[in-house]
Amino acid sequence: MPPAKKRARTYDPARTRAAVLAQFGAVREAVRGLTDEQLAGPTRLGGWTVRELVVHIGTAVTAVRRALAQPAPGKADAVLLDWPFATAAHSAAIDAVARDLAAEHPDLDAYLADIDASLRALLAEHPGTRLLRIGAGALALDDYLVTRAVELVVHTDDLNAAVPGLGVPYDRQALAATTRLLADALAVKAPGGSTEVRVPPYAVVQCVEGPRHTRGTPPNVVETDPLTWIRLATGRLDWRDAVAEAKVSASGERADIGGLLPVMS
Repeated sequence: MPPAKKRARTYDPARTRAAVLAQFGAVREAVRGLTDEQLAGPTRLGGWTVRELVVHIGTAVTAVRRALAQPAPGKADAVLLDWPFATAAHSAAIDAVARDLAAEHPDLDAYLADIDASLRALLAEHPGTRLLRIGAGALALDDYLVTRAVELVVHTDDLNAAVPGLGVPYDRQALAATTRLLADALAVKAPGGSTEVRVPPYAVVQCVEGPRHTRGTPPNVVETDPLTWIRLATGRLDWRDAVAEAKVSASGERADIGGLLPVMS
């Protein structure tokens, strides 16, 4: 795992909490209208059905409750940018939990409603400075909620891809946080200043070893939109396909960052 030495970006705690609740609420509203046939349909995630994906979205939120149920660590030993690089280690366990919970919760509306009520109660009870023990280490609740926003946005996109026309909206703050965290993770994975990656209107980062750009137009520039960037950064979209379909513009000899993707899986 690359060391997260880059200066950490800060996120407004109140906006992050609101974004998590809003994005989860948007998923709840959309899922309420799905038919049994739609819920049994496939997704792009390793054989999961739509029902299993929805249940996993719920577990991404209940992770807050599970972490708060454990004793608080004595001190923080992780930073937010450690988290994207620690997710892959838990993929097998996550898959099994999603399949089991989908069988246990046939009433998805009730399942998601309970999660929403529990999360709101927990956020009212616990300060953002409360430390949690997660896979990446000990992290403050406020920082962990940023990761929940990322999970919700990424899987909202999976849900929209699985059910054509569903159109679950993306909370602007949640989308911004997801874009920024994944862009910063790229800068940690490939430190340097030769290439500028732009994801307007939310993020600009410099990365890749080589001559550092100081003024004027950078010689190596990658630019794309937030959802395309999120799909690239999480392995949902192949770099070559994105370039071929003009979803990404890449100019300069160091602008091919395909070998650095995904940054989170």
